[in-house]
Amino acid sequence: MVSYLEIFDLATGDSSTLFKTARHIEAPNWTPSGADLIVNGDGKLFRVPIHAPDLLMIDTGLHASLNNDHGISPDGQTLVICDKTLTPHSCIYTMPAGGGLPTRITDKTPSWWHGWSPAGERLAYTVVRDGEFGIATIPVSGGSEALLIRSPHHYDGPDYTPDGQWIWFNSDRGGSMDLWRMRIDGTEPEQMTDDAAVNWFPHPSPDGGHVLYLAYPEGTEGHPPDREVSLRLIDLDSRKTCILTTLWGGQGTLNVPCWSPDSQRFAYMRYARP
Repeated sequence: MVSYLEIFDLATGDSSTLFKTARHIEAPNWTPSGADLIVNGDGKLFRVPIHAPDLLMIDTGLHASLNNDHGISPDGQTLVICDKTLTPHSCIYTMPAGGGLPTRITDKTPSWWHGWSPAGERLAYTVVRDGEFGIATIPVSGGSEALLIRSPHHYDGPDYTPDGQWIWFNSDRGGSMDLWRMRIDGTEPEQMTDDAAVNWFPHPSPDGGHVLYLAYPEGTEGHPPDREVSLRLIDLDSRKTCILTTLWGGQGTLNVPCWSPDSQRFAYMRYARP
C-alpha cells in the first residue's frame, strides 16, 4: 500500500502531497512550531520535517506496538503515545518530544488518547470500562481518572476546543454515529451533526473557527480502512458544513489532531486504491 501524506490549504481549497512512501503510515500531528509532522507506522513513531520530508524515527524505548493515537503537548516539549508492548491492551504514555523513555500515565486499559487540554494540564481519551465505552480525562502527570461519560453506546475521538470549555467527540448515542460536544466535566452533551454520513474524529481548529472531521458513507460499521471517505469542515459561526475533499482512506487518515498552528492548513493521510 502506498501512503500519501497530504496537506490541505483552506485558503486555496487545494491539497498537495508532502511525502509519499511504500510504507504504511498513519495519523499525522502538526507540531506547535509548525516545522514537523508526527506519524506512526509499523508500531513505531516518526518525525517528518516539512521542509525536507523524510521518515525520521523517534526513539520510544522498549515500546514498539504503537497505534495511531499519538500527539504533542501545546508547548511542543512532550509526546503522548498509546502502546500495548507491556500491557494486554492500549495504554497511554508520555515521553520527551525528541525521544526517550516513556512514562506510563493510565493505570487502566484499554485507553486511547485523542486530546490535550489547551493549557497542557490534562489528557482526554477513549476508554472501555466494565464493558462499556466512555470518555475520560487524567492529569498529564498521571493520577486519578475522571470518567466523564459512559454508556452501552460507542464513544471516541475526544478533542478539546482551544478555549478549554468543550470536548468534542463522536458517538452513536443518538442512534447513528455523529459528532457531539460536552462541557469538560461531562455535562451538557449536545449533538452537533445529524445527517446520513457516519461521522468520526472531530478536530477543532486552533483559532476556534472550525471543526474538521472524517465522514464515512451511510451504513459503515466502525472506522475501517480502505474506504471512500470525505473530509468535512464545520464553520462554527454559521454552523454550516462543507465537504473539502474525498479520498481512499479511513482508519489512519484523520485519527488525531492535525491542524497547523495558524489554522490555515491541516495534514491527513490518503492511500493508493487497491
